[in-house]
Amino acid sequence: MTEVEEYRVILRDTSPHPHQAEFVNSGKKRIIVKAGRRGGKTVGCATRAVKHFLEGRRQLYAAPTAEQTNAFWYEVKKALAEPIIANILKCNESELFIEVPNTKQRIKAKTAWNANTLRGDYADDLYLDEFQLMAEDTWDEVGAPMLLDNNGDAMFIFTPPSLKSSGISKAKDPRHASKMFKKALEDTTGLWQAIHFTSHDNPFIDSEGLKVITSDMSMDAYRREIMAEDDEIELSWLVYNKFNERVCKIDRFPIPKEWPIYSGHDFGPSNPAALFLAENPGTGEFFVFHEYSPGAGFSAYQHVEEFKRITTGYNVIKRVGGAPHEEEARQLYTAHGWPITAPKLAKVNPQIDRVIGLLELNKVFIFKDLTYILAQLANCMWELDQENKPTKNKIKDEAKYHLLACLRYIGSDFTPETATLGAGNKPVSY
Repeated sequence: MTEVEEYRVILRDTSPHPHQAEFVNSGKKRIIVKAGRRGGKTVGCATRAVKHFLEGRRQLYAAPTAEQTNAFWYEVKKALAEPIIANILKCNESELFIEVPNTKQRIKAKTAWNANTLRGDYADDLYLDEFQLMAEDTWDEVGAPMLLDNNGDAMFIFTPPSLKSSGISKAKDPRHASKMFKKALEDTTGLWQAIHFTSHDNPFIDSEGLKVITSDMSMDAYRREIMAEDDEIELSWLVYNKFNERVCKIDRFPIPKEWPIYSGHDFGPSNPAALFLAENPGTGEFFVFHEYSPGAGFSAYQHVEEFKRITTGYNVIKRVGGAPHEEEARQLYTAHGWPITAPKLAKVNPQIDRVIGLLELNKVFIFKDLTYILAQLANCMWELDQENKPTKNKIKDEAKYHLLACLRYIGSDFTPETATLGAGNKPVSY
């Protein structure tokens, strides 16, 4: 009779942490976890991955930095230490994977910021940790397709982003994870499970130590990092928060040739930009149909030739752009056959107010494939005062929002109060 040796796998006990146990043991195909720092997200993720690995499933964990992957890797190795030492499992420290030799049964950790860094693998279970810092295409272009063959499961883990983290985020819209969480809460298909908990809900961290740490935090940092809250206060920080994404972000359609065209322009050798809008003469609604942000290295003549190509066959009614002191740039473009006039409103805040007025009426629609202007709308915030309240008079990092400058330049020529409303403030089908 052949003796069978047994090796222990030591998993964390999740029962004292009900929220952690909820996602570790969940049977949903899509799970999204919004939780505070040190809330037990990564440990729970590792515990779930080991459990599914032991069931013969292929596990892939991805996070933006080595700090996160190392935390996951530590927990996985600790749980599987005995079979690793006995060479029952193969452990590769350089590539961070553990596998059953000569099978596809594997658990792997890798760093991934975007689709390109996640490519080259597949899984039965995919875990995207610190998802708020990843580019959106990490899931859309690579993550979702890699699960197709085996009808795999996916788990998204994040903490609401702070203004400090926006500089290291690879996402065009740093709130994409929060938006996914909100959609998961509204899901009625049974596919999704959305779980929210705070740092205080983790019984495994020292409560007194947590109190000391949080006492030095700002209200904003505490709300996001510890309580994992974001949406309501965050919305008030956005300059253009009146943009109704559900109604006004629309699929592209052919712009009718008889519609008048308007263009807004931001000058500068490093980051020139232009935005093109079409007006439905029957409703007074405006449709942003083209964004232009080519980068440095092009002459005014080259820009004008591209503007003419974009608007071939259309009637361009007006071209507006630049600050009051940029008359020389306007004259240069005019000399090349693209006459640009100064905005009717010279100051930034009145220009913004004019655009906000249009947005409040749901009169500005943007095609979904114009990712740069949509990203700038999602990121453009007011500077905050010492109490983390929006100042409403100065834009944070205003100089980098070139397409929004184009929008307010041309938008300042329109008067929202006298514009015609479409039926139900919704675009008609074309």
